[in-house]
Amino acid sequence: MISEYMTEDHRRCDVSFANAEEAVSKEDFGAAQSSFGNFKQTMEAHFSMEENVLFPEFESQTGNSAGPTQVMRVEHRQIRALLEEMASTLAGQDVEGYLGHSETLLVMMQQHNMKEEHILYPMTDQALIGPEDVLARMKEAGATEVAG
Repeated sequence: MISEYMTEDHRRCDVSFANAEEAVSKEDFGAAQSSFGNFKQTMEAHFSMEENVLFPEFESQTGNSAGPTQVMRVEHRQIRALLEEMASTLAGQDVEGYLGHSETLLVMMQQHNMKEEHILYPMTDQALIGPEDVLARMKEAGATEVAG
């Protein structure tokens, strides 16, 4: 249940990422700013669902806070730092700089998503009691991030 929803959310993030990259590569900076803003917001909503609901719930129910959730939080910080670099290059209309960071981010996201989709999410599906409640709270956290 959580695995399916979060994997689908990864795909939504991927589409937003591709839209921003395409606009930058066409040097359509107005569309690029809009698409990148949407991508960044989509990523933050995803991170919010995980960091504010899923990870704490998993840690609480398993007693494990030094395992996969810790690794994912570190990777989220790395991704956020790269997003800031991308925003900076986009603001300077530095197409090559943006696309270089974009390539790095793509590799990071692929590796990160594989770990979540094949390790963490299946673990949460097995470990969580009341996954429907957790998923509802996750959706609310993601929606709050998008609205905020």
